[in-house]
Amino acid sequence: MTNHRSLRLYFFFFTVSLLISIQCVVAQHDVLLKGGHLIDPKNGINNPMDIAITDGKITRVAAYINPNQASKIIDVSGLYVTPGLIDMHVHVFMGHKPGAYIADGATSVMPDGFTFRSGVTTVVDAGSSGWRNFRQFKEQTIDKANTRVLALLNIVGTGMTGRFEEQDITDMNPEMTAHMITRLYPEIIVGIKSAHYWGEFTQVDKAVEAGKLANVPVMIDFGEHDPPNSIKSLFLEHLRPGDMFTHTFSYGPIGRENIVDEDGKVKPFVFEAQKRGIIFDVGHGGGAFSWRQAVPALKQGFKPNVISTDLHTQSMNSGMKNLCNVLSKFMAIGMTLEDVIMRATWNPALVINRPDLGHLSVGAEADVAILRLREGEFGYVDVRKKRVKSNQKLEAELTMRAGKVVWDLNGISMEEFESK
Repeated sequence: MTNHRSLRLYFFFFTVSLLISIQCVVAQHDVLLKGGHLIDPKNGINNPMDIAITDGKITRVAAYINPNQASKIIDVSGLYVTPGLIDMHVHVFMGHKPGAYIADGATSVMPDGFTFRSGVTTVVDAGSSGWRNFRQFKEQTIDKANTRVLALLNIVGTGMTGRFEEQDITDMNPEMTAHMITRLYPEIIVGIKSAHYWGEFTQVDKAVEAGKLANVPVMIDFGEHDPPNSIKSLFLEHLRPGDMFTHTFSYGPIGRENIVDEDGKVKPFVFEAQKRGIIFDVGHGGGAFSWRQAVPALKQGFKPNVISTDLHTQSMNSGMKNLCNVLSKFMAIGMTLEDVIMRATWNPALVINRPDLGHLSVGAEADVAILRLREGEFGYVDVRKKRVKSNQKLEAELTMRAGKVVWDLNGISMEEFESK
């Protein structure tokens, strides 16, 4: 009798141990995103797919992954799963320097408060700092942010301290700018910025010179010269393939030539420049996006290469709002969901020479945006306070940065509360 009882206990504990061992073997993924529709332009995927994540990286992408193989399952049925969005034009060198504009100033914002809630996991600060104050920017913002913060270095040594300081030709030093990139921070600084110059092409040419020395692209915010400088000359004579023109759909102010003429026609050299390799960035901002430019451009087949926000305090509470809102705007005027996702993931990753970002390939860091495409009545406004209606709106439901949930709008990654 005792032997039978001992034998039964033996088999009981043996079975339990075996089941535990099997479970440990089977649960090979930390997280499983189950039932979503994956849009991954880099890999040509626009289909329902499950995604498995382990140790902060993508470990499997398949039409079906056994839920028993994951320790945690997040049901994303009815939602779109995309790479974490990349906002290629923001200003996040926030500070309190008296009289400062964007560099160490209150016009810039801290990234984490505005990124994850719109599906953004990587931002590129567009020239807020120059070589003289980049290390302060790094210590003050980049090192403290959970958002991945990359940067374009301003050709002006003090960056965007103010419009007056940005005119100082003696502070436009291509060699020191290039040294800051190549010798100190090649992993963080991904390009150079020229902006707000009242003269002709001097600042642009110095930025391109620095770009050649550092082997990085430049972004040009062009147009504060009266009469306006020629954008045809800028595109075809001064910039290189891979260089960026931002505020593509701006209409005015005085000093800026537009890509669409007064008859509503895209200027032919604009198509030529894009074919040549000039990158057209939206850079919405607080004053740099007009339906009068964007609508006819898209109707004539001209699409921006990159969709970005130009995030700062003067844009986020006006027509821009956030990156999901800007993507929704372009869907409202004719672009597809896949079109806009590509221009906020893989395209900007290529432009800044970071092919490790902007996709959900196996082995990639698990930066993921889970988006809901809402149906209803919505309105989108430009900087001229003109409205376009739409029946669709993108909203970030959940955001993951390196495999960790950093934004969960409705708690879909969390356990249900059970009242006792």
